[in-house]
Amino acid sequence: MLVRETAAMQLERRRADWAHSRPVVALDIAWNVAFAAATAAVLVASTEENPVTPLRLWLVGYALQCLVHVGLVCSDSRRRPAHARSSDVESADGDAAGAGTDSSDSDEDEDEGREQRSSFAKRCESINTMVSFLWWIIGFYWVVSGGDVLEHDAPRLYWLSVVFLAFDVFFAVFCVAMACFIGIALCCCLPCVIAILYALAGQEGASDADICFLPRYKYSDPSEDGQKGTDEGVMIPVLNNSGTSTSERILLREDAECCICLSSYEDGAELSALPCNHHFHWTCITKWLRMHATCPLCKYNILKGSESA
Repeated sequence: MLVRETAAMQLERRRADWAHSRPVVALDIAWNVAFAAATAAVLVASTEENPVTPLRLWLVGYALQCLVHVGLVCSDSRRRPAHARSSDVESADGDAAGAGTDSSDSDEDEDEGREQRSSFAKRCESINTMVSFLWWIIGFYWVVSGGDVLEHDAPRLYWLSVVFLAFDVFFAVFCVAMACFIGIALCCCLPCVIAILYALAGQEGASDADICFLPRYKYSDPSEDGQKGTDEGVMIPVLNNSGTSTSERILLREDAECCICLSSYEDGAELSALPCNHHFHWTCITKWLRMHATCPLCKYNILKGSESA
């Protein structure tokens, strides 16, 4: 879950950075300015046209909405680099605590001012989007109600209005399709890919040669005639295939249990210990390490020599 949430956060951050990147912002500004310029050119060239519906008014309103959107985008693009720089400075200053209350208060005031301006810009963008949607409905009604008469009496105004209406429809369909694609990818593909990668990373098995280097022991239970005479057992080292041995280990009776098979150690049982000092039945840990090269308890990786996350 932590891996999945981190990946989703990284994707969301990358998506936000991509949406406010310079190429995307430049393209957004370019086509809105082009729409406004095209509207001005057609209005000047169609002074003699007499449309039966107020298409001139609709085109002027459409161009004003484009210019308002350009102004909001430019304001947001100028505010984001400044906000990023201030965030970097705050993160760098965060390591040196107690630098002064006056500077921290001024930073808090600046943060509040930036948040207020950002929320105001978002509200303005939302209002502009809603007005644009309503204005699109009005323009669609005027174009449809004008019909062939509007096309004959005011062809330039008519076709420019049709182009703007069609572009808005295409852009809306494109955004919905991209949102559905991203949503499906986040809900289906991303968890599958993360699960596969996580499974492959977690199921990296050890070879028999790696397992043979682990120290082996024989458990000695100091009981006599079935009566427990002491609370401690002894792990007696056995010479392994690598020709090395280790010292004896004292093992408390409550710890004399294999966490893999959940069985207590019996007298004469073959054991093995990992570099993290956790011990198991030799047969149990051998089967486990062939599938997972990590300790079942602390996730110590015997191949990498460190604890895996």
